[in-house]
Amino acid sequence: MPTAVRSHAKINLGLGIGAPRPDGFHSLVTAYQTLELHDFVTVTARPSPAASIRLTSNDERVPTDERNTAWKMVDLALGMLHRSVEVEIHIDKRLPVQGGLGAGSANAVAALVGLMAELRLSIVFGKATRWWKIAAKVGSDVPLFLMGGAILGSDRGQEVSPLPDFEPVWCVVATPEIGVSTPQAFQDWDALCLAEGLTAESSTDKLEELSRAYASAFAEAIPEGGTGAGSSGVPLDEGNLAGPEESALVRTGITSWIKNDFERVVFPQHPSLAEIKRILAAPDTPEAALFASLSGSGSALYGLYRTRRDAEAACERLREAGVASLLTRTLPRSKYWREMLLP
Repeated sequence: MPTAVRSHAKINLGLGIGAPRPDGFHSLVTAYQTLELHDFVTVTARPSPAASIRLTSNDERVPTDERNTAWKMVDLALGMLHRSVEVEIHIDKRLPVQGGLGAGSANAVAALVGLMAELRLSIVFGKATRWWKIAAKVGSDVPLFLMGGAILGSDRGQEVSPLPDFEPVWCVVATPEIGVSTPQAFQDWDALCLAEGLTAESSTDKLEELSRAYASAFAEAIPEGGTGAGSSGVPLDEGNLAGPEESALVRTGITSWIKNDFERVVFPQHPSLAEIKRILAAPDTPEAALFASLSGSGSALYGLYRTRRDAEAACERLREAGVASLLTRTLPRSKYWREMLLP
């Protein structure tokens, strides 16, 4: 019987980017946060004389060959496991394609979880295991989906560590039809770095300071006597989540200083995205967002809200502006793993 897996989205709670490095990559620091929003990935695996992969999707924009991250992950996993099986993967897209929500990377991990279940192998994805290296080969933000919850990302984003989870908050994801090219966004960032004299070396201090600030802020999100998740990604007990009387995002003040550096280059190219952020934020209103931002390089944007009513008001504002949106909540680590495999 096929194994169905929820493939959850992520947002970036701030994103600090360094100047281009000699290897062509960019160092960065961000806090990833998984969401309840998800695609569905269904995996079937049967013994076969020769290993093979077949991938289908309900969305014609999704590649169905070795370019697909789920295909890459399963192919590498079969080689590591020395298994000769025929694998079928179907991706039921519910998330935007190339929207800055990590959908393709999440599909890769969901396909791996489905494959392991089909082969009746235990799923142990602690950082000491071999799966982390494979995930980083597939994509820079794939490893975060081996952890879930609140996560500190550094280096190219593939170096991840669990942050203490905070209580779920309502989230509205705006999904405009505009497409944002991540390679172009990085090119524009490189030009900005050149104009401002920012080098890879000079940006190191900025990113290290930002990393420490994230760790300190999220540590404060856990009430006295509470504990965060272990470095192996062991689920956090929900009894340790911050109380509902005040959002940890407000209590720690993190929303007053986190920002997404991509906004500096994406918004000038796409002014309508800056306007969508303003609609999400709704400053100086009773329904104002706790925080609103571009996710990754976009084009998806999101707002975080104290109550469902505030979030629904944001959805209505977006509807009136002709912008599609999705209503969801942030997803802590414990629930991320409990809800991934469908019954």
